[in-house]
Amino acid sequence: MNGRRPSPAGWVARGAVMAALAAVVLVVPTLRGSVDVHQYTQAVIYAIIGLSLNVLLGYTGQISLGHQAFVGIGAFTSAYMVTRQGQPFIAGVGMAMIVGGLQALVLGAVSLRVTGLYFALVTLAYGTMAEESLFNIQSLTGGSAGQPAPKPMWFTTDLRYYYLCLAFLAAVIWVDWRLMKTKGGRALLAVRENPRVAATYGADVKVCTLMAFVVAGVFAGIGGALLAHNDTFVVRDLFNFQLALVFVIMTVIGGLRNRTGVVIGSAFFALAGYFFDKLFGHGLSIPGLKVLPKEYVPIVIGPLLLLFTLTRHPGGVGQQIRPVQRWLRGGRFSFKDTRDTEVRVSDVRA
Repeated sequence: MNGRRPSPAGWVARGAVMAALAAVVLVVPTLRGSVDVHQYTQAVIYAIIGLSLNVLLGYTGQISLGHQAFVGIGAFTSAYMVTRQGQPFIAGVGMAMIVGGLQALVLGAVSLRVTGLYFALVTLAYGTMAEESLFNIQSLTGGSAGQPAPKPMWFTTDLRYYYLCLAFLAAVIWVDWRLMKTKGGRALLAVRENPRVAATYGADVKVCTLMAFVVAGVFAGIGGALLAHNDTFVVRDLFNFQLALVFVIMTVIGGLRNRTGVVIGSAFFALAGYFFDKLFGHGLSIPGLKVLPKEYVPIVIGPLLLLFTLTRHPGGVGQQIRPVQRWLRGGRFSFKDTRDTEVRVSDVRA
């Protein structure tokens, strides 16, 4: 900031911008129908899943190609607890968090021996195994018929459930922020840059890595549970490899280690099909794309945006919004802060 503080008018302008953003998130859904609010809720849940994957990709440098398994198991666990066991919603979410943390702990132990591409293949195999075996357990998933997952009491409407998911997202962001402020979080970033150097300064590489995996698994479990109850019905076909690719793409495009960027990128991919449908509903016609089902929109536009991100803006959305973030904190607005020296996609450990 060069020692300069914003004028009172500058603070008013910043407050107006923040109020406008808050209105978009909190007020606009009240003006929309239940179908639209359902999509907005999915965007919030995808943001939680993106933050989960950011812990692995951004903080540990490990690529997970089987994240749909973490999310899917969390979804089925919560649905099973509520539907089959008759437990309250919070118990279902809590169990999804526990199961998510445990399965991430197992994969974290594997990551202590293999990293980079080899670990990515391990997660890919785990995701495939979950699809072919775990998701076929009749008592857990309901088989091809699926498993009901009713919304919790007091949050049975789409709008109320949307606000509930916003509360979960705020809690996840706060935990993620606090994690990076702790000694363990700073050690985790040091381990990511160079495990051997970090170890010489007293950082416990194994503990830091396992901690990150458990946190990522817990976040994924929360996202899966919320996703199940948002749809009020969860089926195994949803959690496939295509979904895992979307999770990775949206996190990278959002910007590794930038929470705001990850939230924006994840929300965009959750709403991509919705926007696509809205545009065509207003008469937009693009040759060769009009017949494209909206479910495939994220996986079609995702690689294109990923290529653009890797070649032009390695920091993703987070790199582009950095000047705005700095301005809102009281600094000067300048595009000079869009360098990619802090957040890169190419520095994921290989």
